[in-house]
Amino acid sequence: MTYPKGMTNTPERLDALRKRIDTLDQQLITLLSERAKVVVDVGEFKRGSDTPIYAPHREREVLDRALALNKGPLSDRTIEAIYRELMSGSFQIEKALTIAHLAPNGSFSHIAATRHFGSSVDCVGVPSIDRVFREVAAGHCNYGLVPYENSTSGSIVDTLDAFQNHDVTIYAEALIDIRHCLLCNGLTNEITTIASKPQVITQCRKWLAAMFPNVIIVETTSSAEAVKLAANDTHVAAISSHLAAHEHGVEIAIENVQDRAENITRFLILAKESAKPTGDDKTTIMFTTKHEPGALVDVLAAFRDNGINLSHIDKRPSGRVNWDYTFYIDADSHRENPELIKAVDDAEKFCTSIDILGSYPKAGQVL
Repeated sequence: MTYPKGMTNTPERLDALRKRIDTLDQQLITLLSERAKVVVDVGEFKRGSDTPIYAPHREREVLDRALALNKGPLSDRTIEAIYRELMSGSFQIEKALTIAHLAPNGSFSHIAATRHFGSSVDCVGVPSIDRVFREVAAGHCNYGLVPYENSTSGSIVDTLDAFQNHDVTIYAEALIDIRHCLLCNGLTNEITTIASKPQVITQCRKWLAAMFPNVIIVETTSSAEAVKLAANDTHVAAISSHLAAHEHGVEIAIENVQDRAENITRFLILAKESAKPTGDDKTTIMFTTKHEPGALVDVLAAFRDNGINLSHIDKRPSGRVNWDYTFYIDADSHRENPELIKAVDDAEKFCTSIDILGSYPKAGQVL
C-alpha cells in the first residue's frame, strides 16, 4: 500500500491502515461464512454415511496445508491455533462433540482439551483419569483426553493402568506446553502451605526447595483443586495455571515456576473408532511377556528386525500376579503397515498377551 509524500508516520496513515484492516476483516468474515456453508454440507454427508465428525488424519492434512502456505509474519503456532478454533466451530456445526477430561475447569487437562479441540466443543470434567476412560468406553462422551507422559516427571501411571481395564482406542495425541504459576491471595512471605497434584509438585521440586524450603507441601487430586484451597486461605498457595487463577479468583504471585523452561505434557485422545494412516504415525502397544529368559529382549528385537523404531517404553504391575509386568511401547508406524504387522506377529511368540491400543498421527506443533 502506497501513501502520498509526507504521509509517513502520521495520524492519517494510521487511519488508512486501520481502514485497510477493516476491509480485510470484512473479506475474512465473508470467506469464513462461505467455508461454514460447505461444512454444513460435509456434516450432512457424514451423518448419512456414519463418518466420524472428528478425523485426526483429516485434521493433520488441513493443518499441514495451512502451515505450508504460511509465509509469515504470523507464527506457525498462531496459524495452527486459528485453524483449530476454526475446526472447533465446524464440529459444532456438524455435530456437537463432548470431550471428557480430568476436572475441574482450569486443570491442565481442561486447558489441553480446549487447545486441541478449540472452545466450541463441550468439555466435561470428571473426577479421575479412570473415569475419562469409562465415559468414552460407555459412549457417554465422544472422546476423552488424558495425560500420558511429561518431559520432566515421566509417565502418568493412572493412564497406563487404565488401559488394562477399558476397551478404548488411542485416536490422536497432543503436545501441550505446561506453564506453572504460584497462586495466592496473601503475601508470599506469609505462605505456610503450597498445594498441587503430585505430578506438578515433581515438575517444580527444585524451585520449591530453593524458594520455599520450609513450607508444607500438600498433594491434591488436581492442580485446580489446589487453587480452591488457596482461594479460601491467604496462607495457602497453589501451583497451577493462569486459567485456574482466573476461574477461582486467585492472584498470580510468580509465573513460570517449573524447573525446566520447556515443560511439555503429551496427552492422548481416546475414542471408540480407529484413526486412518497419514504417513507419519505412532502405534501404542501393550504386552506381557512369557516368563522365559530373554523374552523382553526378543519382543523388542522383533520390532528392530522389522525396521520399526520404538520411541517410548514403560512398564506397570499387571495387577494380576505379583512381579508380573505389563509393558507399553510406542512404535513409529501405523498398525496397517505390513512391517508393523509382521513385527507384532513375531513378538507375539514371546508374549502371554499383546494388544494394539491405537495408531494415530504424530502431534505437530506444541500447543
